[in-house]
Amino acid sequence: MDQLNNYADDRLIHGCIYCGGVAETRDHVPSKCLLEKPYPPNLPVVGCCKACNQDFSKDEQYLVCLIESALCGSTDPKMIGRPSVARIMQNSRTLRERIETSRTEVDGQIAFIPEIERVYNVMLKLARGHAAFELSQPCQTEPFHFWCGPLFSLPQENREAFDSVHFQQILGEVGSRNMQRFLVTQLTLHSENSEQNNIAVLINDWIDVQDGKYRYLAIDDMGELVIRIVVAEYLACEVAWRL
Repeated sequence: MDQLNNYADDRLIHGCIYCGGVAETRDHVPSKCLLEKPYPPNLPVVGCCKACNQDFSKDEQYLVCLIESALCGSTDPKMIGRPSVARIMQNSRTLRERIETSRTEVDGQIAFIPEIERVYNVMLKLARGHAAFELSQPCQTEPFHFWCGPLFSLPQENREAFDSVHFQQILGEVGSRNMQRFLVTQLTLHSENSEQNNIAVLINDWIDVQDGKYRYLAIDDMGELVIRIVVAEYLACEVAWRL
């Protein structure tokens, strides 16, 4: 990832970005367990207290194991594609059994029923991290919108809208990393009398942290803050707050 300095008001983000407590540690967003070695350079980091840093770790471990089990249709470590996750499944019999008990069959295909609260905890944590790092916006309140599910479960029209770039209408926090990432392009509009009008637009594109492993889009526009996340090109999430 590009290493960008934050030029927004430094009074906006302070303390633990998850609970507002003292930021005793730093937390990677996304968490390294969602990525594979060698890790991408310049991974985003945010301030975090020790309690929050520790509280999320077990849920994150559960989530990566759940995703890999769903991708290969098995909790067998020998079937798991990611070596780091296979080791977790090999060493943690309790976790493996917990995911195995959630195994079911839907339309002839193997599926795993997720523990919703644990998935919610991790994805909301990631969304808050991206909001703080990219948009310089603290989001410690509950979002007004939260959706999470397999990417393939979205209808085609919704999938295209979810995956598309965002055309920015109103600038968010001046100097934020997100604002520095905007691309400027020109669109040509044709009127009914064949006249052409060229207009400049700002494009807010997805950030690929690691190809095929993690990408996200951070939006601060029209009084709403929206974070979209895709993990392993399988699990998709959208979280939104009103400003």
